[in-house]
Amino acid sequence: MGLVGDERKFGRKDAKGNPSRRQVSLIAREQIAQHAAALGLPGIAPGAVRSNIETAGVDLMSLLGKEVRVGGAVLFFYEPRTPCAKMDLIVPGLRGLMGNGNQGVMAQVVCSGEIQVGDAILPCESGSDFIDAKPTTSDV
Repeated sequence: MGLVGDERKFGRKDAKGNPSRRQVSLIAREQIAQHAAALGLPGIAPGAVRSNIETAGVDLMSLLGKEVRVGGAVLFFYEPRTPCAKMDLIVPGLRGLMGNGNQGVMAQVVCSGEIQVGDAILPCESGSDFIDAKPTTSDV
């Protein structure tokens, strides 16, 4: 269903009333820093680009189409994030820079689990035993 407490995405339904795939958004802090530099800014504050999870040292785009362990949860990274008009409210021109896969990825929860700051982000191996594991918490 998404991250507990995320009013924008948690429990969201699609047009047919099914759970939305748009459950968790991720972006790399390195990508945010590149955008800030291109716009002549010293930086963009954590959380400002409205992503659920900001990462460091992870090539998110290389994980598209894969199940990925994030802390105790397993997420399916299914498509690049698309920037909305709110990005230009942060700083004019930001939305344009975020096109073409420069705004992170969208993920769907495969297996619930707790996620904490500093948790590893690792691709699941094909046939691994935790992909079919039952949820242990409702935090994600």
